[in-house]
Amino acid sequence: MDAYLILENGKTFKGKAFGKIGETIGETVFATGITGYIETLTDKSYHGQIVVQTFPLIGNYGIIPSDFEGDIVGPCGYIVKEWCQDPSNFRSEGDLNTFLISKGIVGLYGIDTRALTKIVRENGVMNGKITTSLDNLERDIAELKAFTIKNAVENVTTKQAYTESPTEAFGGEIPERFHVALMDFGIKDNIKRELMRRGCKVTVLPGDTSFDEIMLLNPDGIMLSNGPGDPAENVEIIKNIAKVLEHNQNCHNNGDVKAQVPIFGICLGHQLLALANGFKTIKLKYGHRGGNQPVKDLIDGRVYITSQNHGYAVDRTSIDESRAREIFINVNDKTSEGLEYKTANAFSVQFHPEACGGPKDTSFLFDKFIDKLSN
Repeated sequence: MDAYLILENGKTFKGKAFGKIGETIGETVFATGITGYIETLTDKSYHGQIVVQTFPLIGNYGIIPSDFEGDIVGPCGYIVKEWCQDPSNFRSEGDLNTFLISKGIVGLYGIDTRALTKIVRENGVMNGKITTSLDNLERDIAELKAFTIKNAVENVTTKQAYTESPTEAFGGEIPERFHVALMDFGIKDNIKRELMRRGCKVTVLPGDTSFDEIMLLNPDGIMLSNGPGDPAENVEIIKNIAKVLEHNQNCHNNGDVKAQVPIFGICLGHQLLALANGFKTIKLKYGHRGGNQPVKDLIDGRVYITSQNHGYAVDRTSIDESRAREIFINVNDKTSEGLEYKTANAFSVQFHPEACGGPKDTSFLFDKFIDKLSN
């Protein structure tokens, strides 16, 4: 069946429908990963977005549930140049088309994804609609211009707190050492796994959990997860994080450093932590999405290749150097990629150190967090 992508600037692409047959509207973004499409599809940070895969062949190694990053599909639409109908992989338990149908995700294939990506790179992220008809083009474009992603974190966060332990996850091979409160803003499951591999019992909390409720758990540390949407929209969450920072600052001022609760933020967590400190965030032209983003460590000068998925960044001009120092920047566009707070026992990074599927170069940051829990 013929299907189309309509962009808010009026540009249209004709292709073929796959997955669920129907319509969907969202921000049109591109992801540059050669592999990792399973992780992309199950990443809740893509909530409200139509993902365009720049690599031409997608689906060749099938669908592997053990590689899922969450229990729901993040993107609302999916666009590829070519999808593989006969995957070959000993771990595969299904094919891409069947998976998209089962999850109710509208797909489009057979368009010039290179041309589409160039449009987004040159003009910036824009809204798009996948549809099977161009009969109401003017109405569709008006709808696209009015579309915004709202309440993103609220839509993807867990509704109830739950706890997972390393003993259960790894069959008793890893003893439980610490208790981490993990704020779920759209969490990737591998964040939990990396913590549990290091002996952490993890209590996953709804994104709007209050400061008092967090502290009642008496956690050894707090992890702020990745997630979708405009970080500045999360006013109450930012206030709760600010209260944790205030607690840590008071402990520092009173000389009771051991009473501080170490904080580690990833992606959206990085941005929210910055906002809670009074810094600002900005929307990027087309964001960073893929497993090939170079990041420079400002401490030792080393460059790491990282996995990223975000459309916003911390505004470097807003960073108060008396409160925080930059520890990483993006080599390509010099955006902020990491901050360490001087007296609040907190640090954060814009990229994904858990990185499945992607490079594992920066997984040592979890060890850094564990060291803070140990002190």
